[in-house]
Amino acid sequence: MSGKDDTRQDAQERGTARDPGRPPHFVSTAPFDPAVTEQWTEAQERYFLASQWRLVWWKFRRHKLAVVSAIFLALAYGSILISEFLAPYGLHTRHVDHIFAPPQRVHLFHEGRFIGPFVYGLRYRLDMENLKRVYTEDKSRIYPLRLFCRGDSYRFWGLFQSNLHLVCAAEGGTLFLAGTDRLGRDVLSRMIYGARISLTIGLVGIAISFSLAIVIGGLSGYYGGWVDFLVQRWIEILRSFPEIPLWMALAAILPVTWSPLLVYFGITVILALLDWTGLARAVRSKLLALREEDYCMAARVLGARPRRIVFRHLMPGVMSHLIAAATLSIPNMILGETALSFLGLGLRPPITSWGVLLNEAQNINVVALYPWLMLPVVPVILVILAFNFVGDGLRDAADPYKA
Repeated sequence: MSGKDDTRQDAQERGTARDPGRPPHFVSTAPFDPAVTEQWTEAQERYFLASQWRLVWWKFRRHKLAVVSAIFLALAYGSILISEFLAPYGLHTRHVDHIFAPPQRVHLFHEGRFIGPFVYGLRYRLDMENLKRVYTEDKSRIYPLRLFCRGDSYRFWGLFQSNLHLVCAAEGGTLFLAGTDRLGRDVLSRMIYGARISLTIGLVGIAISFSLAIVIGGLSGYYGGWVDFLVQRWIEILRSFPEIPLWMALAAILPVTWSPLLVYFGITVILALLDWTGLARAVRSKLLALREEDYCMAARVLGARPRRIVFRHLMPGVMSHLIAAATLSIPNMILGETALSFLGLGLRPPITSWGVLLNEAQNINVVALYPWLMLPVVPVILVILAFNFVGDGLRDAADPYKA
């Protein structure tokens, strides 16, 4: 060892002798650290080592409108778990003395004196000239609102009996914040109950169409060739039919003797079977690009089965894009159910959905005289807009090329 050290020292001295300004050169025997020239800060390390889903979440949070829409949808879907508690009245509770009653306004002050939230009583008369029921506020009757009160009884999710409500009218009073229909039923309560059907039909339908899209689109994109040719021609045939007439034709063949539950699942399956084509094409286009990547070729060379390659290696890379596409497909299913029920070919009473409620507003005379029957279209518009904003936010967040 001493001979080697002497040789190294002689070499350094000769190099210094040739060029006196040149520092002696030696080889360091310390372990090599590739990050020694550029040490990451804590923020850089957290960003560069973050998972794909965390990066998507960080980018999604910057889309403020999408975040607000996501919160609204979370509240809307959370409300369907406690619809009986939120609704002021029962689903089928009738008020025969208040048929086609207009929405009641909530007041805080009476003749300059603060009372708290309350509604006035209604005075009824029949307008024989216009054949219209006319209701006016009777300011001599004041009905304060009650919170966490006892009202119409119900079976909560069919498990136990209860009569607790979030808000109720005073004893002997009424509370019609969205008016009543032709049978004297509270429109707001029926809208709250209808959200349970209209919102869940989109989730159940997208679960079915999502599964079909992944399987069929995955086979088309991975194998290509004649498999891709047959799948794409099949998709083109399905997409060539007009949606509304095709929905109407398929919904019309549902037996009238089916129970409301079977009709609900029948409509859901019909919407799912017609909506998977767009997602399948998105899966196909992504897999056509990813199947030529090095990691996919390596898995194929190592003998991995096609099912493992597709679902273990390829699908995780496109799942964020598929979720964004699926989010944009849910509004189509909600609109499809609403359109079919509005036309009388979808869900039928006693099932209550927003489309069923709008079915009662088909008569232009009813709409002209009692416009509050069109209020169920408001939650439809809000939910569709919220889903579109969330879908736009997810699509931008899942784009790897977007800063």
